[in-house]
Amino acid sequence: MTRQTEPQGDPWGERLPRRLGVLSAMAIVVGSTIGSGIFRTPAVVATGVGSVVAFLLAWVLGGVVALCGALSYAELSAMMPRSGGSYVYLRRAYGPLVAFLFGWAQLWVLRPCAFGAIAITSSAYLWRTVGIDGTAPVLGGPLSLERVTAIALLVVVGAVNVRGIRFGALVQNVSTVLKMGALLVLVLLGLAFLAGGEDPSAAAPPRAPAASGGIAAFGLAMVSVLWAYDGWSDVGYVSGEIREPQRTLPRAFVLGTFVVMTLYLLANAAYLSVV
Repeated sequence: MTRQTEPQGDPWGERLPRRLGVLSAMAIVVGSTIGSGIFRTPAVVATGVGSVVAFLLAWVLGGVVALCGALSYAELSAMMPRSGGSYVYLRRAYGPLVAFLFGWAQLWVLRPCAFGAIAITSSAYLWRTVGIDGTAPVLGGPLSLERVTAIALLVVVGAVNVRGIRFGALVQNVSTVLKMGALLVLVLLGLAFLAGGEDPSAAAPPRAPAASGGIAAFGLAMVSVLWAYDGWSDVGYVSGEIREPQRTLPRAFVLGTFVVMTLYLLANAAYLSVV
């Protein structure tokens, strides 16, 4: 009888432990997508398109585009369930140079700018919620309270991910539930407002005339909509840590994106009910 001296390796060559299930993977999709975009961009989109129908159509179209992308990534992730996401797919399709350029741009340009913008927005709304002027300088220095808070948020998020996959998944799941809960509260408030039979125009201040819209304005508004939907592909970066990836990843991509699309449409309908 022979003794096996080495453990059986991962069939896709991954060395990371696969500990994330379908719920954690979906939480990454939903949590990475729902951010400051859904709270800031609806006003910009509504001003640009100039009509309720075009406003809702923009969010539906953005959701369809995101869902099509999720379906594509679901197929790719089932074929190549390895950590790296888009980098892995680009390397397989176009070679190492294109994949390197993509990874370099993500690491040094796109992700730092996106994370900085998200952190600044989060800190601004945090201090605005408690009634504190976040633009005030800290100890008379060059940095405002908002910027110091944004830096602290980035450090905390980084520390959570360094701590390990289990702790990171727990924090991700909890934060996703909180963000989904916040959107559902907005939806319920909108329904309660409508059920009360109040006239929104009576309570709302006078507004400037809406823009005329048009194809160009609609296309510009779609940029903001797609930014709000951005993030659904992030679960691909941790494919090497997901259990049964060929089954779990397609479900996470599609179901997670569909959940986000549904929440966004409900939230925007709630916004319209009070303006």
